[in-house]
Amino acid sequence: MELTIIETLRRINRGIALAVGMGLLLCAAFVLTDIVMRQIGTSLGGTEEIAGYAMALATSWGMSFTLLELGHVRIDLLRSRVGSFGRALFDVFSMIVMAGVVVMIAVKAWPVVERSLVNGSRANTPLETPLIWVQLPWFAGWVWFAFMASLIALAALSLLLKRRHSETEGFVGAFAEQESLQ
Repeated sequence: MELTIIETLRRINRGIALAVGMGLLLCAAFVLTDIVMRQIGTSLGGTEEIAGYAMALATSWGMSFTLLELGHVRIDLLRSRVGSFGRALFDVFSMIVMAGVVVMIAVKAWPVVERSLVNGSRANTPLETPLIWVQLPWFAGWVWFAFMASLIALAALSLLLKRRHSETEGFVGAFAEQESLQ
C-alpha cells in the first residue's frame, strides 16, 4: 500500500511539474517579448513583477516534485556508514523533520494570505496586482508540499516498522546512493 501511495504521488507531481514548467516557459516567452519590444522603443511592462510571481509559484509547487525525485540537499556523512536499518532510520527521521518544517511553513503562510484576502491587498507596483491571485496558489503549493511530505513520512515510517527497510530507499533515500546502486 505504501509504495502505491508513493507512485500515485509521483504521477501527480509529474503532472504538476509539467504544468509549472509550461508556466515558466510562458513567463520566459513574455520576458523575451518584452526585451525585444524594448529594442524598438516600447515595452509590455511588469515583466519583473510577473517573473517574480512565477518563481514563487514554481518554488512552492516544485518542492514536492523535487522531494520524490530525491533532489533536496542531504548531508549523508553518517548515513552512508551504517547498514540498511540505520539508513532507513536516518531517512525516516529526515522525512519527519522535513514534514514538520513544511507543515510549519504552510501554517505560517496562511496569515499572509488571509490578510491579503481580508484587506483586498494589491501589489505596490504599476500593475497593482491583487495579491490574493498570487498568494493563494503559492499557499496551495506549500499546503500540497506539507500534505505530501507528511504522507511520505508516514509511508516510510510504516515500512520501517514492518522491517521493510530497503523499500524506503527508493523514495526517501539519498540520490547519490541511488546512482551508485544502478
